[in-house]
Amino acid sequence: MKKIFCLLLSLMTFSMFGQAPKPDTKWLEEARLGMFVHFGPYSLLGSGEWVMNSRGIIGSDYKRLQNLFNPQAFNAQEWVKIAKDGGAKYIAFTSRHHDSFSNWNTQQSDWNIMNTPYGKDLVKQLADECHKEGIKLVLYYSLLDWMRTDYQYETGRTGQKTGRTEKSDWNAYINFMKAQLTELLTNYGPIAGIWFDGHWDQTADKNRTSHETAVDWHYPEIYELIHRLQPDCLVANNHHLPPLPGEDYQLFERDVPGENKSGYSGQEVSHLPLETCETINTSWGFNITDDKFKSTTELLHLLIRTAGRGANLLLNVGPMPNGQIQPECVERWQGMGKWLQKYGYTIYGTQQGVVEPQTWGVSTRKDNIQYIHILDKDIQSITVNIPKFKSAKWLNVDSKLTWKQDKKTGDITFILDGAHDDIDSIIEIK
Repeated sequence: MKKIFCLLLSLMTFSMFGQAPKPDTKWLEEARLGMFVHFGPYSLLGSGEWVMNSRGIIGSDYKRLQNLFNPQAFNAQEWVKIAKDGGAKYIAFTSRHHDSFSNWNTQQSDWNIMNTPYGKDLVKQLADECHKEGIKLVLYYSLLDWMRTDYQYETGRTGQKTGRTEKSDWNAYINFMKAQLTELLTNYGPIAGIWFDGHWDQTADKNRTSHETAVDWHYPEIYELIHRLQPDCLVANNHHLPPLPGEDYQLFERDVPGENKSGYSGQEVSHLPLETCETINTSWGFNITDDKFKSTTELLHLLIRTAGRGANLLLNVGPMPNGQIQPECVERWQGMGKWLQKYGYTIYGTQQGVVEPQTWGVSTRKDNIQYIHILDKDIQSITVNIPKFKSAKWLNVDSKLTWKQDKKTGDITFILDGAHDDIDSIIEIK
């Protein structure tokens, strides 16, 4: 009963705070592709960003990484160029992950990039280069914490083996987060979004419906703070639940919205702008043994299917400890960029088309033009219903497109005659 009361109180508080105009999401809805970057001291251990939790590393031992983390090969210009040439319109960077390490010159904690041998502000360098190149910057920020003792770890589902014994202080932790967010939104120019993660640490496992948690996250105050400091900054929260008031777009982890093949994204699909985040191999942070890299074609199919749901794809890279992005990832981004240079107009700035996603592919729409993306190279014909159909043509298949039209039902059957593009056979319909 107490938890339900806290939730109601939180929502009532939002109704008082949340009177500011909603930020414009147009840029996000048109972007369709972003680059996700997971990078921090965990990269040194080469076992993903969850290594502190998965190995049960004591906080005092984990802090030794501060004396070792020295990404001398980090080059913000190189990162942004890889993203931009690959067709990404924005970058989401881990300012602070679950291990509590801050990748910027924070005054709220000594556990930060300035106290490493590297000693330079990663967020500043990346922000300056993004602003220079016209790439939007979103900052990932972890809500949960495996290091700090003021975080209410007693009720958390993770970080139980990191050696904390003293009683937590939740109000102090909330104030810490507010102070850090204030730094990020004050000292680094325009920030396009704050991408929260970790809410699920304080919920029942596999919960995809209930907003009830073991703690009060103070979202109304935090979201209001963000929108007050930067009115155009979007708020998203990877809580695996239906959106809360004050959130500007909805996140889906490792899944095209509505599919839930991974089990992380069983929440209902809202009317907010949508984003899918996914990895190029299987890991978010650098994992030296993970060689299961998806092919460029697989990644393009994921992008196309995501766009066919009216959503963005946030595609992850986990740079190596020296600060360089793995060559396998660079190769995939380059391949995607080449395809998007030719056919990006069928993806960028589009909405979900009139044809619902099918096993063979999807459709996207821009104004009065529908783009049918056929991803199944074995299919011989497709039947779609296109209102006010006028004409159709192949965009990238060297063959005459033929079809039959049922004037009673409006169904149009396209005869494919075995002609297909290796990646995506695209029909343009007016």
